[in-house]
Amino acid sequence: MIQVKHLTITHKKDLRTIVEDFTFALQPGDKAAIIGEEGNGKSTLLKLMVDEALVEDYVSWEGEIIRGRKRIGYLAQELTDCDKLLSVYAYCSEESGFFDLRPAELARIAAKVGLSIDLFYSDRQVGTLSGGEKVKLQLARIMFGQPDVLLLDEPSNDLDVETIKWLEDYVIRCPLPILYISHDEEFLRRTANRIVHLERVRRKTVPRYTIAGVGYEAYVGARLHHLEHQEQVARAERREYEKQQERFRRIAQKVEHQQESISRQDPHGGQLLKKKMHVVKSLERRFEKEFAEMTEIPDTEDAMFVKFGERAVLPAGKIVLEYELPKLRVGDNAQRVLARNIFLRVVGPEHICIIGANGVGKTTLLKKIAEQLLPRRDIKAAYMPQNYEELLEQEKTPVEFLSITGDKEENVRISTYLGSMKYTREEMFHPVSELSGGQKAKLLLLNMSMQGCNVLILDEPTRNFSPLSAPVIRQMLAGFSGAIISVSHDRTYIREVCDRVYQLERDGLRLIEADKL
Repeated sequence: MIQVKHLTITHKKDLRTIVEDFTFALQPGDKAAIIGEEGNGKSTLLKLMVDEALVEDYVSWEGEIIRGRKRIGYLAQELTDCDKLLSVYAYCSEESGFFDLRPAELARIAAKVGLSIDLFYSDRQVGTLSGGEKVKLQLARIMFGQPDVLLLDEPSNDLDVETIKWLEDYVIRCPLPILYISHDEEFLRRTANRIVHLERVRRKTVPRYTIAGVGYEAYVGARLHHLEHQEQVARAERREYEKQQERFRRIAQKVEHQQESISRQDPHGGQLLKKKMHVVKSLERRFEKEFAEMTEIPDTEDAMFVKFGERAVLPAGKIVLEYELPKLRVGDNAQRVLARNIFLRVVGPEHICIIGANGVGKTTLLKKIAEQLLPRRDIKAAYMPQNYEELLEQEKTPVEFLSITGDKEENVRISTYLGSMKYTREEMFHPVSELSGGQKAKLLLLNMSMQGCNVLILDEPTRNFSPLSAPVIRQMLAGFSGAIISVSHDRTYIREVCDRVYQLERDGLRLIEADKL
């Protein structure tokens, strides 16, 4: 068991508190998931539970972390650049337990993670492995150390659908307690039996956490029910407050009128009116106190709004794309052929998704499709890459990025739109480089909406959204009246947004049934 007691974490740069008075214990049998928007402290909390040295450069903390003699197996969100340059054998050798295990024990670990034992002794560079192979290799190296608990930071990120299914089975069957971070709703639904939800409320100024001893679906259902009740109570209180305020205003106006009209020859009457006005002022202070103590209207990460306008509509018979590619290669001059005989036809407002194993060339194919569609004048196409930095100028603010004319009226309109996407006033005027991945993704989607695009080319559009804000994004894209051509491993996105799903294989694109994913 790992215990955290009254932990408060503060950013050194801006003295912002990201986690406050957090208390939690990871128990045997737990498959506990940490959820929340980027920037809410999930990875920092996980790293701090592993080793304070991982975060001491950028945060300070108070509280207590009790690890006892537990051996912690930690899977980082990203391999370091140094690790990527190592051979697989050198990478495995860095875990001392690797040399203490007998061949039969290594074979058992290899079988558990779905790798060949021969890979452990390979001179292949770690960076050349597929996304799925990297995660499996990291898990194998963790198991060499015979850990007592696992802490996993976004283990399902960038994995193909089949590998995510394997990882779900691994987490479910693993006898060790696991604390992990994930944005994948399907993964959360199938694996989590406890939820740790980190939030920032009151316009992202106050950190809050919730710990629930239930699965993800039960947590979301109970949370929605609670928020709906809270909103009903809050609005009823505000209606009653407005009625009280109206009565107060009438009384105050009546007393003021009497004070103005009373004769100076009636000092007794003047004294009575002064007493009345004193009572009125006391009422005013009481109402102000009641207002401050009212139930808050819920301010949550999923309470955002954006939509595409009428310009996004495409005629049903409009041929958006007829794409043929005899050979899909890595790079323009590369010799390696990823796939052959690719053909894709998109007509009207179809929503298409391309899936496939890691490394098969989905992103490469999507970029080539974008190169063909973006210059077209009969449609208005926009492209969202996996790497947002390809399109976002890091030194610009969100308002500057979205602005065309730069005039005051346009900036006011842009600020209103950004507010609807849950940007705070400070975030609107911070450099893009300081935004979270989710905020950058919102910025690109908002730009597409403002431009009136009717064809969206999206590479992993939901990968950086929290599981509680992703449903709003999916709803927006599902209602989009134009065409969507996307790559995704998000099974919930595929089912709710996409009309047709193609699997990219060596022999081209194969139409598959989304319900079987």
